[in-house]
Formats: sequence, C-alpha cells, structure tokens
Amino acid sequence: MEEQVQSITIEEFLKLDYSQVTLVDLREPDEVLVKGISGAVNIPFSKIASELDKLPKDKSVYVFCRTGDFSKEVTEILLERGYNAYNVEGGYNAYENYIKEHPVTIDAKGLKCPGPIVKVADTIRSLQNGQQVYVEATEDAFASDIRVWCERTGNILKSLEVEPDVIKASIEKADKKSVSAEHIADGTQLPNGKTFVVFSGNLDKTIAAFIMANGAAAMGREVTIFFTFWGLNILRRPKKVKVSKNIIEKMFGIMMPRGTRKLGLSRMNMGGMGAKMIRWIMKEKGVSSLEELIQSAIDHGVRLVACQMSMDIMGIRKEELIDGVELGGVSTFLGSGELSDMSLFI
Repeated sequence: MEEQVQSITIEEFLKLDYSQVTLVDLREPDEVLVKGISGAVNIPFSKIASELDKLPKDKSVYVFCRTGDFSKEVTEILLERGYNAYNVEGGYNAYENYIKEHPVTIDAKGLKCPGPIVKVADTIRSLQNGQQVYVEATEDAFASDIRVWCERTGNILKSLEVEPDVIKASIEKADKKSVSAEHIADGTQLPNGKTFVVFSGNLDKTIAAFIMANGAAAMGREVTIFFTFWGLNILRRPKKVKVSKNIIEKMFGIMMPRGTRKLGLSRMNMGGMGAKMIRWIMKEKGVSSLEELIQSAIDHGVRLVACQMSMDIMGIRKEELIDGVELGGVSTFLGSGELSDMSLFI
C-alpha cells in the first residue's frame, strides 16, 4: 500500500482549487488557530479513528501535517477506505517556507489609478492565504492607496519603500475580514457597500465615478451605480438601434449623446474639442479610457442600474443600452443605499 500512496509537491498544492477538493489538516487545534489554511478540515491525532470516515468521498482528499510524515500514513488509511487521497509532501512547514521564498511579482509601473490597486486585488484574489506578493508601481498615490487597501481588506502590508522613481510594496494575503470601525456594541458588522447616483452625462464626472467604483470593487465592496436622466446617455449603445418611438422620444434621441464617445466635458468642452483633448491626455499618461473603466467595472461585479422611470420620460428603450445593465427604480436605489456606508450623487 505504501508504494501506492499518491503525493504532490507544495507547488502543485498551491495550484489546486480548494473549493473543489477536501483539505485535511492533521495538526493540533492550537497550531491551526495560529497558522492554518482556509477551508481545511482539522482532524488531530486524537480524533483520527472517529472522524476520518466522515469525510465526503465525492471529492479528492489532500492530507497534510506539520512535516509530511504523519500525513503519509493517514493517506494510506484513506486509500484503504476507498478515498482518492493525496499526501502533501513536506506538510505545512514546506508550505510556509515555499510561500515565503516564492513571492508573486506584480509589475504595475506606468499604470494610473485605479490600475495598480485593481491589478494587486486581482492577483491576490487567486492566491492562497500566506502567499506573498511583491509589487512595483510608479504612481505616487500608490504609496497611500496600498496602505489603506491593506488596512481595509485585512491583507498584511509587510513592507513599503518609497524611492524617487518607484514604490515597492510587499503584501501577504490574509484570511481576515475588513479591519474597520464597522461594528456596533453587539459585534454586528455594519454594511460597507458603495452606491453612486450618476445624474450627469459629462465625460469628466463619469470618469471620476468609474475610477471610484473600480477602486471600491478592488477592496471587495459591493458597488452599485444608479444611472438616471442625463446619466442614461452613458449606457446607450454607440450605434442606432431600431425601436418604436413617438416624435418627442425621437427628438430626445437626436439631441442627446449616444454612448460614451459622444460625452462632453462639464467645463471647457469647446464644442467637443475639450473632450478630445482629455482623452488624448489620458492616453498619453497611461490612464485607462472611460470605456476600459466601464468594462473593468462590469468584469469586477459592479452593478449598473438604469432608472426605468427616467428611461420612460426620455424615450430610451432597454434594447438601446449596452450589455450588463439592469433596470431598476427608486426601491432598487434605496435598497442598495441601505447596504452602503457611502452614497454619492454625481
């Protein structure tokens, strides 16, 4: 039976989707409490006889102890009982040493807000607890942003170096809830979602809204953007869609900008030249375009809601809106607002 024991390396172990397998931690509860792997089932030596058979057989089982010796024996027992079991070579000690010696490197140089934070959040989301991330960025604001981001997401900022041309940060992924003052006397955590009402259809204000939305999503917050009146033009498809409208609705459609490429600035628009200049500067400075910011927001789960009442008044049909938009009314907005600690009217 010993020759049949299946083993995997720590490098292979870190690539597993832990939600699709069963992890068994054989260390004592006090060790697990100090340093554990999220989602693992803790079965210490004293409970082996009574707890092993309770493990589900519909998933592969990966077993680890402190050094890998004891877990090999338990893996043999599981194989005898019909489990598809694997021993994790070197155990938790090897896991801890590996993640310290092999940080994930992120090159965020040249990216502008919210690019560096979004890139860090996307990378850390796919890692296991305890893994290290080393990131370099050139935007001055990143020094403050990464510090606050770690504080609010519960990840650990191990080091932060601000040099003349680059900012270097080392982060450890941690399985902790957001650290904040969002608790009342009985320990209940208060909502921390973010809700934006976009009333304006100006390019500059829309860019600001989506930069903040992407930043909030990168912090793991539930974000809702509620578009009403002139803000609905942001969601219109750039190409005309054939839909039935009366004469007034058609006139509204002609007078209003169709899509993000037609939006003007709130000031110094200069017949559309100001908007073109802003877009050119954004590209030169490496700032994501409004269209890229919108797609990033959708990809990160930001909820885009179009006000049905405003659509009816302005003659905008659902078919004219970009993909990923849902329709809602005042209750949708209020419901989101009640689950948020911040609501902004733009």
